[in-house]
Amino acid sequence: MSADVIGFALLLLGFILLIGKAIRITTGWVQKLFLPSSIIAGFLGLLAGPQVLGRLAESLGIGGFAEAGLFTPEILDVWRALPGLLISVVFATLFLGEKLPSPKRVGRLVGPQLSMGVIFGSGQYVVGLLLAVALLVPFFGANPMVGALIEMGFEGGHGTAAGMRSSMESLGFPEGADLALAIATVGVVGGVILGVGLINWAVRTGRTECLQGTVEQSLEEQRGLFRHDENYPAATMTSRPSSIEPLSLHFAFIAVAILIGVGLLAALQWIEQHTLTAWTDFELFAHVPLFPLAMLGGVVVQLILDKTGRGGLVDHQMMLRIQGLALDVLIVSALATLSLTAIAENWQPFLVLVVAGIVFNVFVLLALAPRIIGRYWFERGIGDFGQSMGVTATGLILMRIADPENESPAYEAFGYKQLVFEPFFGGGLITAAAIPFIYTFGPVPVLVTMAVVFVAALGVGLFYYAPRSARARQAETRETAGHA
Repeated sequence: MSADVIGFALLLLGFILLIGKAIRITTGWVQKLFLPSSIIAGFLGLLAGPQVLGRLAESLGIGGFAEAGLFTPEILDVWRALPGLLISVVFATLFLGEKLPSPKRVGRLVGPQLSMGVIFGSGQYVVGLLLAVALLVPFFGANPMVGALIEMGFEGGHGTAAGMRSSMESLGFPEGADLALAIATVGVVGGVILGVGLINWAVRTGRTECLQGTVEQSLEEQRGLFRHDENYPAATMTSRPSSIEPLSLHFAFIAVAILIGVGLLAALQWIEQHTLTAWTDFELFAHVPLFPLAMLGGVVVQLILDKTGRGGLVDHQMMLRIQGLALDVLIVSALATLSLTAIAENWQPFLVLVVAGIVFNVFVLLALAPRIIGRYWFERGIGDFGQSMGVTATGLILMRIADPENESPAYEAFGYKQLVFEPFFGGGLITAAAIPFIYTFGPVPVLVTMAVVFVAALGVGLFYYAPRSARARQAETRETAGHA
């Protein structure tokens, strides 16, 4: 494939993304749903591609569009390859530029938040695998690996679903990536719609501490734009452009993080091949994708920078901009190449998993968060709910709506929780290893393991953090009464 084809495929993605943003700015119902422009653009690419326009042209006997819609097969091949590459960029940037706190400080600040995150993540495995064992495999003939798709699609999002494609294909579950991408799409859209609805309900029923009355969003917020009087710096310059462009410097750090991940994965695969695989024929790291190791590479780079006193060279806001670019392009390319055939052929398992995942997430937010988190439970819990339905950005959007003035500790607790949570769930090591483990040992051992993790997180939350939250609230109430 020529460089010209690759370059033109990228230009087309940018053009489609711009159309998606124009639709977000001009279409009222899209604004009210808070649909990201990348999701809109991805659907446009899907409609104009072989899955929709191509099949329509074929049924009408129109030549020229039947094979690939408006795009050539070569362009679609480039788009199919992009998610697996860009997901490593997304994960490599997670901790670059972040101050890594001590474990003691993390535990003190975000214990309840971490319990909630693990309950969401492990619980999605428990629900999905229970459904796989009891219903989807025996009655619908689904692949047992379908039990991991709720966590992969909801907690992991589009990037994780697309990044796991090669692993699922190598293990004989090629339709799994398309189902996970579809679940992720439902999660992002449903997370925003349900989240905004739950925020309005919580405000009306007095369950929020930061908002009173009704939730109102300005026209600029609905369009996804900033007002002219808003000052929101995109990033901080960490080097003089005469020496090296700051964006280039940050790209270099990301490249080093990913290369460290490549080295780690190669080393783990070599060790496995000469030990465990040689003795038992079991392979795990042969099917583990690169991106969770790229995330660890980012942690290594940040630790080295902090230890050498060069941490100021990396700005996390700049990393977020690069991460956002990679994620937007990833989502557009993944959705544009989504296989509707795989979804149509597995619509019953897809529907069961989506409904069960949504019901579970809502239950955890409304039934467990008030008990485990205590004060500001809704402002803090809605962030985990949004992340468990879509991506981290969804959780941040919902927290911003519920706590626009940053009055609660929601943002700080959520941010520190990510440092402990992300390496394992939502695209971390557990997400990457679940599919190979289910393939090798079956769904039951993984179900039992995740059930133990779920019960442990639930027990810690209800019997350790819940009483502490209750005592803190009582002490605050007595202090307030004393001042009165």
